[in-house]
Amino acid sequence: MTAGPPRIAALGGGTGLGALLRGLKRRPVDLTAVVTVADDGGSSGRLRRELGVLPPGDVRNCLVALADDESLLSRLFQHRFSEGDLSGHSFGNLFLAALTELTGNFDLAVQECSRVLRIYGRVMPSTLAQVQLWAERVDGTRVAGESNITGGPAPCRRVWLDPLSPPAHEPALEAIARADLVLLGPGSLFTSVLPHLAVPDLASALAAAPVVRAYVCNVMTQPGETDGFDAADHLARVLEAAPGAVDVVVVHDGPLDPDALAAYAAEGQEPVRPDGDRLAALGVRVVRADLAEAGTVVRHSPEALGAVLLDLATSAAAGRNRAGTPEKRRLRPLAEPA
Repeated sequence: MTAGPPRIAALGGGTGLGALLRGLKRRPVDLTAVVTVADDGGSSGRLRRELGVLPPGDVRNCLVALADDESLLSRLFQHRFSEGDLSGHSFGNLFLAALTELTGNFDLAVQECSRVLRIYGRVMPSTLAQVQLWAERVDGTRVAGESNITGGPAPCRRVWLDPLSPPAHEPALEAIARADLVLLGPGSLFTSVLPHLAVPDLASALAAAPVVRAYVCNVMTQPGETDGFDAADHLARVLEAAPGAVDVVVVHDGPLDPDALAAYAAEGQEPVRPDGDRLAALGVRVVRADLAEAGTVVRHSPEALGAVLLDLATSAAAGRNRAGTPEKRRLRPLAEPA
């Protein structure tokens, strides 16, 4: 049996998934990014309303994250117009929208962009359906639209999609089934991670997959989504949406810049506490590491996160190569973190 590189399927959206992809793209892995398509704000929202295309913004960010960092094309895809009728639009969003009209298929447009940018790995949407994200806050209020959910007056309790049961994109299901390691997050819990699990076929595939499933928890809370949440609260919401679908939780455990924390506190954000006992009580393996990037912006370091995830993927792939059956593969112990 040929071993091959570890196979990773990463489910997410927004800037968190981009950081993860940057940390993994030049490592010896077979990488697939599955991107949520619920965005309705900014340039993506305008293109959805005016052209009827799926929102291209998160997909564009993932394509650029997997492209050559020094490529003029990758920088061009991120260029945002500042004047005229195109003000606010990025070139990459317009390029994806134009290719979708030309080919008649958003997924095919993403594939063509992948070739143009010569990306490391694959990028695909979670569903090809036009969906709207809804959220219920802890105070019982309900709000429609991803752009209206973020930064609201109270944390969220749950999210769902309209329509309720959009079909999953079949290649996304295949990526989950063939992976050694499936990743959820990092990224906004209620607007980047849980929308994947609101696609019933994706949630079922993740819960049943004979692979190692890991949730990468955010470093900081987000106002209007996860106010006051610790790491166990984040994980509990994931497990409510897809019971039994997480084997490992990856949490930041290390120092953060005091000046940065003061600035974030003024915006209503605080570090996500990695309560190991509460996490272990949820039945998962806890991987702690210093994952934050140095500086005044508190976020995951792509390099640090990539190193931890490569270790997890390598251990999972070793279990796949040693074990004879998929079921044994998932139960094979992972290497303990240093």
